[in-house]
Parts: sequence; C-alpha cells; structure tokens
Amino acid sequence: MKNNLIMLSCLLLINIGAFAQKDQIKEAQTLFDKGKSEESLVILNKTEYLILNAPDEDKSDFYFLKGNVLKDLAVKNIDAANNFTLASQSYQDVFLYENESGKFKFTVKANMALKEMKSSLVNGAMSDFNAGKFKESAEKSYKVYLFDKKDTLNLYNAAASSVNAKDYDSAIKYYEALKKINFSGKGVLYLATNKKTKEEDLFVSPKARESAILQGAYEKPRTESVPSKKIEVNSNLAYSYMEKKDYAKAESTYNYVLELDPNYVDAYINMAYLKLQMKKDLSDEIATLGTSAAEMQKYDKLNARKDDVARSAIPYLKKVLTIEPKNADATKTLLGVYRSLDMTNEYNTLKSSM
Repeated sequence: MKNNLIMLSCLLLINIGAFAQKDQIKEAQTLFDKGKSEESLVILNKTEYLILNAPDEDKSDFYFLKGNVLKDLAVKNIDAANNFTLASQSYQDVFLYENESGKFKFTVKANMALKEMKSSLVNGAMSDFNAGKFKESAEKSYKVYLFDKKDTLNLYNAAASSVNAKDYDSAIKYYEALKKINFSGKGVLYLATNKKTKEEDLFVSPKARESAILQGAYEKPRTESVPSKKIEVNSNLAYSYMEKKDYAKAESTYNYVLELDPNYVDAYINMAYLKLQMKKDLSDEIATLGTSAAEMQKYDKLNARKDDVARSAIPYLKKVLTIEPKNADATKTLLGVYRSLDMTNEYNTLKSSM
C-alpha cells in the first residue's frame, strides 16, 4: 500500500510538471507571436530541462517553437551567427523527435525555415562585407558553412572576410580547411534575369533555369564559367602566414603557388617582399644590441645574415622583370636592394635601362 502511494505521488508530480511545462510553452508562444522573441527565449531556456521526460510529440512542439524564436533573433541580426547555429540545432531536434514518433507535424516547415535562415544569413554576411564589417561577415559565413558543409563557397567567403578583417589566425584556419578539402571553386553558373526585379538570379542546373523561363518568370539566360580559385586561396594563405611572421610556411606556400603558375608575378613580388621583411626584422634586432664584446660578435653575424637575406630577394625581382620588363614596383624595389648591398654596377645598369 505504501509503495502504491509513492508511485501515485510520483505520477501526480510528473503530471503537474507536464501541465506547468505546457503553460510555459503557451506563454512563450504568445510572447513570440507578439514579437517579443527575447522574452520568449528566456522562458524556453528555463523550461527546457522539463522537456526531457515529455512525449516525442511535445518535444517536437517545443523545439519547433525554440527554432522559430532563435531564427527570428538571427534574422533581426541579434547575435545572428550564434542564434543561427542554435536555431539549426533546434530544427534538427524536430527532425529527430518526429522521426522517432512517426508523426511529421513540423518537419516540412522546419526544413523550409532552415533554408530561409541560411539565405538570410548569407545575405547578412554579404551586407556586412559591403559595409566593411569584415569580422561579422566572416563569422556568419563560417556558421553557414558549419551548417551546410557541402556549400564550400561560404568557407571561402569566411576566409576572404577574415583577411580583410586582418584576423589572420582565422584566415589561416579557413584557408587550410579549404586546402584540405581540395577546394578550387571552379564551376559553371546558370543565370537568368528575373522579369519583375530585372536582376540576375542563380539556378542550380540548366533544367531548373529552363523550367523558370518556360513558366514566364525569367528571360535572358546566361552561362558563366568560374575559374579555379586555388591560386588565390594559396596566395592569401601565404600572405596570412607572412603577416603572422611565420616566414617558413609563407615561403612554402608561395612556392606551391609558383608550381601552379610559374609566371604568377604577384607571387614573385611577394616572395621578394617576404625576404625584405625578414631583413627588416633582423635590422630591428640589430638596433637593440649594445656595445659589449658578445653583442658586437652577434652584430657581425646578424649583419651578414641580413645582407644574405636581402640578396636572396634579387632572383625573384629579376624574374618579375623577365616576365614584365616594365614592372615599376619590381624595378624600384630591386634598385633599393642593389643600393643597400652597394652593388653599384648592377644599380647603374638597371637605372640606365629605365
């Protein structure tokens, strides 16, 4: 009899908790409907621990609402990158619990919401980039990539935005990830002009574009080839390493760029710049030395090394002038190197050829 009373008591507590939970979810839904998403989220976060013992159908209701609330915050650009991730996790929970219950109440709507949210965040990343908010743009692009790793263009955009934000640690992380998946970006774009907006839209395939044209919504189909971005990816990676003063990795990456294109002028110029940056670092170190015997000995070694490093920039600059004899930047830099090394004959010969 005592055990039965205990069991009855537990059942009553569970039922009371379930009713309280449903009331809180209704309150959260009401606040959301009134546009008070942040207040709604507070209630949902406080209630979430109660949902663990609820039926799968109730879990589906809860996570669909939570996904909608977080999506609304992301669309309103309130901690957009983070709320996008949390919303996608909530919608994934909807898929999970509805699959387990066999009752697909919100699956289609959750899937549509994910697509809408991805589109909104991609547009937000683009708007941030155009507004010069490069760090925010990078964060949003990377969040989209984590959600849909098949769409590698978002990882590429995150890397490019990070370089513009001078966040070289993130740029290196993203560009190395692009290298790991052998990203090239090469492909074909299927475009057509929307008759209403007069803007070009992108289609996933020629058949999808043809269908839209046949329906009368689009005109002026155009196909555009997108060249490989491997050189750009590796050049920006090398530049990021150089900015972090990881000269060994920068040089290795520039060498790979030159394997891809032996006539890529920018890589030769940047290799020369890398050497001259190393020379500058050595000069800065020399400037800190004192006049003790040990420091004077160190001075001689560093000074000799400094000249060797400067001398190693010459072949890269000469190669540029072989490819582009009138390249003003290469000419000016090479003249400066000759002058610093007291290479008078070479200096005069180059000067007279200008």
